Amino acid sequence: MDRKKLILLLGALIVAIGTAMAARSMLAGSPAPKVQAAAEVPQGPKILVAQRALPVGTIITADSVSYQLWPKELVTDAYFIDGEADMSKLLGTVVRNPISAGEPVTRGSLVSPGDRGFLAAALGPGMRAVTVPVSAKTGVAGFVFPGDRVDLVLTQTVKGDEGAALKASETILRNIRVLATDQSTESETVDGKTVVRAFRTVTLEVTPKIAEKVAVAQTIGTLSLSLRSIADNQSELEKAIAAGDVDVPEGATPAEEERLLRAAMSRPADSGGTFVTGGDVSRFQRRSMPAVDSRPSSAGSMNIVPASATPQVQTGPVVRVTRGKDTTTVPVGGK
Repeated sequence: MDRKKLILLLGALIVAIGTAMAARSMLAGSPAPKVQAAAEVPQGPKILVAQRALPVGTIITADSVSYQLWPKELVTDAYFIDGEADMSKLLGTVVRNPISAGEPVTRGSLVSPGDRGFLAAALGPGMRAVTVPVSAKTGVAGFVFPGDRVDLVLTQTVKGDEGAALKASETILRNIRVLATDQSTESETVDGKTVVRAFRTVTLEVTPKIAEKVAVAQTIGTLSLSLRSIADNQSELEKAIAAGDVDVPEGATPAEEERLLRAAMSRPADSGGTFVTGGDVSRFQRRSMPAVDSRPSSAGSMNIVPASATPQVQTGPVVRVTRGKDTTTVPVGGK
């Protein structure tokens, strides 16, 4: 055999033996993985924590808080501990200081009904509380409770033609939250059933401008409550979105978006109300409605003027009929 080939073969054999020994050494030096026990979860009592962010004025409900395990060494006397706190007494309380999601709820952060400062804490930022007198007839027979939402209807008597009295009713405010009935801010429950009782006053949550309107409305006529359906909140949200009143910034978190939508649904409204007059209810009230001038205004609509201002007037609903160049006004029901 050629000497050079023999040297190459010997070198390759030495390299192969060295590689095999190195691989064996590496495999032998790496111990088998050991199963480690999972870290022990710190045990402790369950305390009350916020399920979501609770701003000032939030009313505590069953889905806003829950009990969660907490390290024993971090528990203080200010926390509500499971088995010691009565959850039924916590429901209906109001958040006095803002609480973040997952943060423990302390005794000082809640205000109970009847405590000093409860009503002020229940008010939303920038809102005011006003009280209006009601009766069994104007207060939905007592079926209005704190937390419900109502519309406010103003009924008044106005002077019509020739001094006749015209009755009129108008919805002046919508989607108003009830804070209290009389001096009670919570509903009374007996044997699991809500007690319906009569009350003489209702305290409402309104904006400063609406508070001024309520004060004036009480001097004009009689205020009545009109109880709203819970489903109406969704329609109010749709109206606010359609009107562009809800502005959700780009990149907003689900929590921020939910907060903006909740604010839009609970916003009181003092525009877009409807009205009904006595002429809409009874034909005998139509004679007291303001006179309608048969001469069209510059905008093409009818002019409402006193009866003494022009002899060409008609009372009640009318229809303008145009034949060629001639236009005549015909009362509804006339010929």
